[in-house]
Amino acid sequence: MDQINHIIPELCLSISIMGLLMIGVFYKNCANFIYQSSLVVLLISFILIFINPIDKSLFLFNNSYKIDHLSSLMKGITLISAFFVMLSSYDYVKTIGINKIEYPILILSSVLGMIVMIGSYDLMVFYIGLELQSLALYVLASFNIDNTRSSEAGLKYFVLSALSSGLLLYGCSLIYGFTNSTNFDVIAFNLDKLNFGSTFGIVFILVGLAFKISAVPFHMWAPDVYEGSPTSITSFFSIVPKIAALTVFIRFLYVPFISLIDHWQMIIVFISISSMILGAVAAIGQNNIKRLMAYSSIGHIGFALAGLSIGTNEGIQSSIIYLFIYLVMNLGMFTCIFMMKRKNIFYENIEELSGLSKNHPVISICLLIFLFSLAGIPPLAGFFAKFYIFMSVIKSEMYFLAIIGLLTTVVSAFYYLRIVKIIYFDEPKESFDISTNYGLKISLILSTLLILAYFVYPSSLIEFISNINLI
Repeated sequence: MDQINHIIPELCLSISIMGLLMIGVFYKNCANFIYQSSLVVLLISFILIFINPIDKSLFLFNNSYKIDHLSSLMKGITLISAFFVMLSSYDYVKTIGINKIEYPILILSSVLGMIVMIGSYDLMVFYIGLELQSLALYVLASFNIDNTRSSEAGLKYFVLSALSSGLLLYGCSLIYGFTNSTNFDVIAFNLDKLNFGSTFGIVFILVGLAFKISAVPFHMWAPDVYEGSPTSITSFFSIVPKIAALTVFIRFLYVPFISLIDHWQMIIVFISISSMILGAVAAIGQNNIKRLMAYSSIGHIGFALAGLSIGTNEGIQSSIIYLFIYLVMNLGMFTCIFMMKRKNIFYENIEELSGLSKNHPVISICLLIFLFSLAGIPPLAGFFAKFYIFMSVIKSEMYFLAIIGLLTTVVSAFYYLRIVKIIYFDEPKESFDISTNYGLKISLILSTLLILAYFVYPSSLIEFISNINLI
């Protein structure tokens, strides 16, 4: 019973999913109620994580599940990110007609899978969480059945994700075969010396995880799925799953495989550099803002991996700070994208933002802040996020990685500033029908203030993260 008390947030999510599903079956026309209830469930689960703070790491269910500061922090970020994504996309979901009972339940199921992944300390528990997350995301990507692009996006994501899951599972089976255990601690103890089989196992696991965060060269699904999926799901894709995947990267690299850092470090460095370069270059010619955000996401995940490649606690801290600021920037960007609506039609072409400053000066200023922050221009939060990564990399004397990161930042600034030029200097088009939805406005105001005012007290987030035992 004592172990059950420590997984109350997970139980709250699980019971709520089953309860809301039964309500949806027995009561017709309750889609709005289920959507709003899902928001409440996410908020309650978030509060439950921090209502009973822990002093030390706890191992539950035969050491297969771990509750510690890292897992609590990342679970909290996952839940609050999912809450704001759903809050900001409520008007969009209703307008395009996908506000059905299954929609919020699938999102809750995916979030539950992510939370299980974050807390997992065993290969089998990790894989269960991964599949629960992935199965829900397959359906969500193709949820808009009236749109052929959505169906195509769901099919592409399903086929490629199934392939990556198979590779990851094969890697897990190799690790189990050569270490005789699926528990992270036992794997770390038995991997005292590298052998041929465990090398392949590590590579296959890293390939599977790299796919989940759309890192190069396993990024091919991201632009098409981001563009084809409903924008509310694209927003979810670009923000929430990244948290769980990065946490699993930290767990794998720094617990079972930490003794083999000399072997996996160069793999992570290669993935990081490739992601930064492709994310900077491939986005230049994009005209669809969702495809541009996909390549932007690839580039930013390269910076987060640069911090992880160092092999130090400081590197992990800088990656978590980078991820948190990236999530806020992306939330703000997609909140603005949700406002690109005329006569109940949502536009995705960047040219539709032409002359936006003439008709909607407030939204233009918010977009300017987010774009400058994504480009890493001081004194906005995005600059500090990259600064922390560069400092960690330079302290570890990985100068080549820092130089590549700096150069790709300069290149990527071009396509962010091109959008600013379109907004402020091109001829204005017909004004958008700005939504009166309070969730959209709250998300926009909060994300803008966080990005704009971060420089006032930038050390606060560093102090908070540094006080947490991450490994």
